[in-house]
Formats: sequence, structure tokens, C-alpha cells
Amino acid sequence: MNNKKFISSAKNVINLEIKALQNLKNFISNSFGEAVIKIAKCPSKIILCGVGKSGLIASKIASTLASVGTPAFSMMASEASHGDLGMISKKDILILLSYSGKTNELKNIIQYANRNKIFLIGIVSKKDSTLYNASDIKILIPEVEEAAGIVPTSSTTTQLAIGDALAITCMNYKKFSKIDFKKFHPSGSLGAQLITVSDIMLVGKNIPFVNEGLKMSKALKILSNKKLGVLLAQNKTKKTTGIITDGQIRRFNQKRTSIGNLKVKDVMTKNPISINKNQLAAKALSLMNANKITSLCVHENKNKYKTIGIIHIHNILQSNIS
Repeated sequence: MNNKKFISSAKNVINLEIKALQNLKNFISNSFGEAVIKIAKCPSKIILCGVGKSGLIASKIASTLASVGTPAFSMMASEASHGDLGMISKKDILILLSYSGKTNELKNIIQYANRNKIFLIGIVSKKDSTLYNASDIKILIPEVEEAAGIVPTSSTTTQLAIGDALAITCMNYKKFSKIDFKKFHPSGSLGAQLITVSDIMLVGKNIPFVNEGLKMSKALKILSNKKLGVLLAQNKTKKTTGIITDGQIRRFNQKRTSIGNLKVKDVMTKNPISINKNQLAAKALSLMNANKITSLCVHENKNKYKTIGIIHIHNILQSNIS
């Protein structure tokens, strides 16, 4: 084979899979919605199972479901008949994937599910199959043309796509947010992208609060001790009224011989920018860059003047957020 034939062969496989996916869209029916609700409301776990290539697809779907808040794991149908059936409880939901639905290895697990009243969702292309007839919810996928006429390609692509569709639709139904997603992805670049302000903000005694009526001579000592290069001014009701930065003080000193006898409120910038604690840290960095500042007050709910933390650009950069 020459390069032209290689390219032609590759395009043919991809075109077959595209055709299968386009046809799959026409097969999404009410049973899909029923499956989403059943999965989302499952009081236990979702177990996905298949034979051969379908078993590998089952593992991927289980992994996706688990990553978006639906406890799930997979098992191979061949292993189920050798003790793994004990992993399935009556509160679980069993999802079986089989293109034909007639594979012999599925019979034992189907019988076990039916005998023990375990809810069964079948993903299958044949209506005259054992799996289709035994399923409580039947998700029908189209019959497809496989690459080379025999190799599971288009069929496994449709299985994977319907599994992704179930996982994402279930995630949306449960209102699973980016904050929830972060809990299951704490490491790597993805984890860094999902770090929130509350994860890295400074709180409690680390917040450099000063009273707005305090003399600057005393405020400067606090600024030095806190080593953040910033002070947050409060009034008597603990409302945050302003912010002072070391750069601001340097510029102020250039205009005056001394600011020691002034009060904090005479020097501060009023109404400092604040960010909600549940915002992503990347959003905080963007806000700092847009306003050419290095620190943000942090609030919760809609109370912007009740500061519960402070986030500095160093906190963000140390967390590998860019």
C-alpha cells in the first residue's frame, strides 16, 4: 500500500464512524430521558458491563460517570460469572452494553439481574435480542457498518457517544458544577484550572485589617509585620472601606515629606475590588491583570463589604495558575 491508499483507508474508517454518529442522533428517544433520571436518582452505584470491546467502552463510561458525581464502576461480563456478580446489590443499577445483545457471556448476568430484581438498562442495536427483551429501560442504538465489514469500530463509537451523552446529561440534570467537578480532579493541570479563591485565600489573623481611623505611623508598622504589601481598612462596623498598598504609600511620600500623622482613611483607596470566594482563582488573576493590581478582597454571597479573606497574586502563581 502507498500513502494515498493509507489516507484513503483512514478516511473511510472515519467516514463510517461519522455516519454512525449522525444516525445515532435519530435514535435518541424518551427511553434516554428515563435512563438519565433513573441514573441520577440511584441511591447506590451504577455498574457498567460488556463483553470484549464493549467491556472496554463500559470502563470508559463508568469512569466518566464517576468523574461527574455519579458513583460507578465497570466489570467484564466474563468475570461476572466467576464471582463478580457478588459486587452487585439490589439498590444498584446495571447497564449492559452489547451491539448484538445476543452474546452468550451476557446470559448469566441478565438472569442474575432479573432474578434479583436489579434494575437493568440495556444499550443494544437488536430488538430481537435477549438483552433488549430483558431490559427495564431499552436504549436502542443503530445498526452500523463496521470498518472492513467485521471490526468493531462504528459500533463501539456509538456506544461511547451514547455513554458520554448519558453522563453529561445526568451531570446537567443534577446541576453538577465546576466546583463539584474540582473535588474529583484535585491534581494536574485540570486541578489547577479548577482551584477556587477560597482554596488559596488568606484568612483570620493573616488578613491585614486596620481601622480607618488609625494613624499611618502605626499602620505602617502593621504593613511591615504582615509582609503582604497591603492593608485593608475597616470602619467601626467591620465594613471594609478601603485598601492601602506599599506602592501607593511610595507614591504618596513623593508628594509629601511624611504621612505618619495622617489617618488611614486619608490615604486609602476607597471601595476596594472584591471577589466571591467561590470564583475560580484564574478569574481572580484575570481581574488583577485587568485592573493592574496585586491583591483582592474576598467576600461570600453578595456581601462585598464583609471581607472574609484576601488573595494575593503570589498565592495564585504559587498554585501554578496562569
